[in-house]
Amino acid sequence: METADPRNSVPPGHQAFGGFVVAVTTVAALIAVPALVGLPDRLPALPAAFWTMATLAVACDARPFVPPGRRQTSAVFPSTCFTFAILLGWGLGPAVAVQAVAVAISGWRMRHALWRTAFNTAQYACALGAAYLVLRLGPGGLAEGGRLRWTDVAVVGAAVATWFAVNYGLVSTALRLRFGGRWWPSVRQALGFELLSTGSLLLLAPVLVAAARASAALIPLVLVPLFAVYRMSRLSAEQEQLAALDPLTGLPNRKALLAEVAEQVHLHAERVARGAPDAHLALLLIDLDRFKNVNDALGHAVGDRLLVEVSARLVDVVGGRDMLARLGGDEFAIVATRLAGVDEARELADRVVAALAEPVPLDGLPLDVGASIGVALFPEHGEDYATLMRHADVAMYDAKHRNDTVAVYAAESDHNSAERLGLLADLRRVLEAGPPPARAVRGGDGATLPSRLATDPGPRAGQSRWWPRRRPRTGPEHPDELLNRILTGADPTRPRVTRPEPDVPLPAEAPVAPAPARDDAADDVGAITMYYQPQIAIATGEVVGVEALLRWRHPRRGMVDPGELIRLAEQSAVMRLLTRRVVDDVIEQLAKWSAAGITLRASLNVSVRDLHTGEIADRIAEQLARFGVRPERLQLEITEGALMADPRRVLATITRLHRLGVAISLDDFGTGYSSLQHLRRLPLAEVKVDRSFVLGMADDPDDAAVVRSMIELAGALGLRVVAEGVEDERTWRLLHTAGCDVAQGWFHARPMPAEDLVTWLSRYRPVHPTVAAEPDGPRRAGR
Repeated sequence: METADPRNSVPPGHQAFGGFVVAVTTVAALIAVPALVGLPDRLPALPAAFWTMATLAVACDARPFVPPGRRQTSAVFPSTCFTFAILLGWGLGPAVAVQAVAVAISGWRMRHALWRTAFNTAQYACALGAAYLVLRLGPGGLAEGGRLRWTDVAVVGAAVATWFAVNYGLVSTALRLRFGGRWWPSVRQALGFELLSTGSLLLLAPVLVAAARASAALIPLVLVPLFAVYRMSRLSAEQEQLAALDPLTGLPNRKALLAEVAEQVHLHAERVARGAPDAHLALLLIDLDRFKNVNDALGHAVGDRLLVEVSARLVDVVGGRDMLARLGGDEFAIVATRLAGVDEARELADRVVAALAEPVPLDGLPLDVGASIGVALFPEHGEDYATLMRHADVAMYDAKHRNDTVAVYAAESDHNSAERLGLLADLRRVLEAGPPPARAVRGGDGATLPSRLATDPGPRAGQSRWWPRRRPRTGPEHPDELLNRILTGADPTRPRVTRPEPDVPLPAEAPVAPAPARDDAADDVGAITMYYQPQIAIATGEVVGVEALLRWRHPRRGMVDPGELIRLAEQSAVMRLLTRRVVDDVIEQLAKWSAAGITLRASLNVSVRDLHTGEIADRIAEQLARFGVRPERLQLEITEGALMADPRRVLATITRLHRLGVAISLDDFGTGYSSLQHLRRLPLAEVKVDRSFVLGMADDPDDAAVVRSMIELAGALGLRVVAEGVEDERTWRLLHTAGCDVAQGWFHARPMPAEDLVTWLSRYRPVHPTVAAEPDGPRRAGR
């Protein structure tokens, strides 16, 4: 694996860091030069204790100690102990000189850049100079005789603290300027370790000075405890390495993977800052397919042998630059470094797939083991281990779901992304807040009605109950008389000029209970509303029902896609709240329409989760009784996929609803698992031909033939047929010729709120298709 230290280079654009290095070096020179001027004359007079300490300082720094589990940049330099002791005993000049030689030796051994070695020398000189100024407040000359007082010990302690504060502050500032905010947390986290290691070495310096008073021969004895600590740390490091290996395959385990990804993220962040082309890091998560079958059939011993063989193949693919780790069970991971982009990551994944495509022979039995691989890239898909691992896991399960071998992370596949979780939280809040309060009055049957509905006198005697009397109006005409009637009579958004009608006195409103106070937080998440799309009997043009459609206008995202809304809710307990809300709103709306003299059948969609629990049947029965709505006014639409998810429980729920008198409609007929068995066994009232067939039947003979076949099949079984997606006149006429019962689509009207639906009904005029317009094919009488 690559171990290059990013601190050895300075990318362009770091003028502040360069200025800081120059400033520290200049200050260090101003401190050290006056102290070093007279040092050559003092050297012959320095005692053996000084030379012993100087020799040990240089020798120990030639091989600094790197603690286990840390980078080389966290190495501990024992010279600190000896140079600080020299400062206490013989002053600033000798301490700076010895420290400079020790830093030069260690920098050469650790392959530091020349400018970095110079900065390290300057930082130590500044720390020693600051500590020297503090020591000047004390007696000085600790290497000679004399009795120490508590004040002297306090001064030494203050000097130690000053040395540490200056040194650590300079290093932290340099890292902050060099690497930005991403290094700042690691600097703070390293404070405890630095206090323990460097602080211990500094506090050992007075002991060395005391030993030097007696004899220089005692000074090397300090190497014994230092060596003991070093050996114990080495043993600890070996134990750390063993703890980071998988005992079965010998590969790095999850703990080692975490450390490697954290290290490589820092290195590749530096490449990103430099604009290097190989700045991408890929995390590949590999999950073996059919491994559980091997364990169940042949036993865990054979499964372990298979894992060893698989790991050997993966090692051959990965090579020496990247890391291969086993996470546990049948999961492996690869850390691919220095990539130019996602294409190289895919190439590596394809090589892994090819290596695992060949059967693994064990005891003469070829075992076929494939793999699903998820890929996440730094920095596009995450900038830390946890994010990259989660996104690689999402991609891996996406590959399994699509029956593919390799998948790169995509936000749309992440059903638990932060954005989706936030949207789910907003959905829960808006559902728990309840519907927005509306000014309302009581209808004739006690149902709560909007004020504008209460003013509608309803249809007159002798008129059809589906629309009120015709109102004279003028407006833009269309050359096609039929289309003109449809456009001006059915589209509430088309401008019209209507004759003024006499004012109708408003009835006095009955007192109603005040609406419950809403949570102010609900205003931040928008409102859930129900839209209704009319369903038209093709043979007569009469409005026979509506389909209730859920809409959510989010204050930041606008109108949320209904499909995304349902997918989001179905993955959590929020679906239960959403279903209750839809059932309550639709049944209450049916009661309001009934009180206004409008009799419509409303269809609403239910999810698989609703049909599994059976709670929906209890809720519908309760709400029908509460609002006094007849069960036949409500219809539930279920999909064929819901039937196949758990047929036994779904059939039990459907049967309960059927006994209540609620009709059942099979939605998206022809796109799922359609079979005569479903149509024969289920208590269905209607089937809805999917819009994917209806939209193309005017231009595609095959689609038209499929739709006619569905209509004939449903008619033979006595089921009503509803065609979705009717958007033009020709399709409408073809459906009439084929004998379809009901049409639903933009040709008649788009989905609209309940208030707009009442306006639309007042303007709608039924249009009867002309039989002669589509002479081909017999027409079955509509129901």
